[in-house]
Amino acid sequence: MFIDKDGTLIENVPYNVDPALLRFSPGAPQALAALANAGYALVIVTNQSGLAESRFTRAAFSRLQQALEERLRSEAGVALLDVLVCPHAPAADGSPACLCRKPAPGMLLRAARTHGLDLERSWMVGDTLDDVEAGRRAGCRAVFFDSGGETVWRRSPLRVSHAQCSTWQEVVAAVLAQSSATDAPVHATPAAPGAAVPGDLAPAAGLPLTCP
Repeated sequence: MFIDKDGTLIENVPYNVDPALLRFSPGAPQALAALANAGYALVIVTNQSGLAESRFTRAAFSRLQQALEERLRSEAGVALLDVLVCPHAPAADGSPACLCRKPAPGMLLRAARTHGLDLERSWMVGDTLDDVEAGRRAGCRAVFFDSGGETVWRRSPLRVSHAQCSTWQEVVAAVLAQSSATDAPVHATPAAPGAAVPGDLAPAAGLPLTCP
């Protein structure tokens, strides 16, 4: 399970690195516990352009990450397999200027290589269509977590989710139902493999391609 952080796992407080302001989305820790019990490894993949923009430091983000992981363990017995962070800012037009910033799939592909994950049996859960696209570009199924994070609504075949949910309980139900049935989507028909998608991603020249 690849999980977006802000607006999905936790309530979105822009550029927050204060552990005191950390609030889980309702039911998220318990949902992750249920998914872990079903055999899913849990990996957070998060865009953090605040690092590139000097809004906070790596050390401050690490303190927030440590608090998040400790709370998941203490509140739900959940252990994350990994946390991957894209520290790069987007290009001037808002598109990724690297290969790791979602909707690019770099963080998911890196986690799969590092930990031997099966992408075809994996899911990406996130509150924007960029999350959906990142998951599908990596070869995963995708859940659009409708918590109000999506504001642009730019559509393309790879931005169509396999399930749309507004609560974590619905996420668990959708994932487990499809895991025990066929790969057919809950709410939409996925694009065929190799389908042409307008606006394919290309990193800007001279900018970093991967997370450090």
